[in-house]
Amino acid sequence: MSPTKNPGRFAGLLYLLTSIVGFFAMGYVPRKLLVHGNAAATASNIAASETLFRLGIAAQLIGMAGFIFVAVALYDLLKGVNRRHASLMVTLIVVSIPIVFLNELNSIAALALVRGADFLSIFEKPQREALAMLCLNLHHHGIVVAEIFWGLWLFPLALLVYRSRFLPRLLGVWLALAGVAWVILSLTGVLLPQYQNNVDTYSQPAFFGEIAFMLWLLIKGAKPPALDPTTSSSAFA
Repeated sequence: MSPTKNPGRFAGLLYLLTSIVGFFAMGYVPRKLLVHGNAAATASNIAASETLFRLGIAAQLIGMAGFIFVAVALYDLLKGVNRRHASLMVTLIVVSIPIVFLNELNSIAALALVRGADFLSIFEKPQREALAMLCLNLHHHGIVVAEIFWGLWLFPLALLVYRSRFLPRLLGVWLALAGVAWVILSLTGVLLPQYQNNVDTYSQPAFFGEIAFMLWLLIKGAKPPALDPTTSSSAFA
């Protein structure tokens, strides 16, 4: 698939691939291994499925690194609508990537505690399990921090899609709602963490805006019209 023939479909393919990797890292692996409120059971699961846990860490790193290319592909697709907004979109999503990368150190620390290296022999097994659970909780809160940028980048993207004229305006509105949902979810995780699961559940219809946008690009594709040289300067204003 050539990115020049149909840049929208190319961006959609990259979006899909990184989303699959991201779901594996943030959805499948935690559900298989983490037991809420039970440090011993969680540590036992990680020890028994260390390879799966490591794959989850690797998938998170690969997925976030891959999203740089998603952002660039979307920039190429939408820069003709408004270059400033397209640049802001890329900046906001790229800011979240080092946060997630550094956050994976918490997962690596949890794994080291579960494995019980020689230099950790000073800690008893229940203490190591408790510390591992602390690291995993910190990892969760690191994701909460990143979520605010996962929402903010959708606002300029939504505006670009809405104004593009070659993508459905409904997708732009839906993406804006998804952005609001991510920001609210992030702030809830900081201010009212006991309600985060409820907010996540009620926000799912808004989150589907990203999926709808991704599938539209992948299936229908999108190609921006050629710019009129006499009006190209105003398009970037």
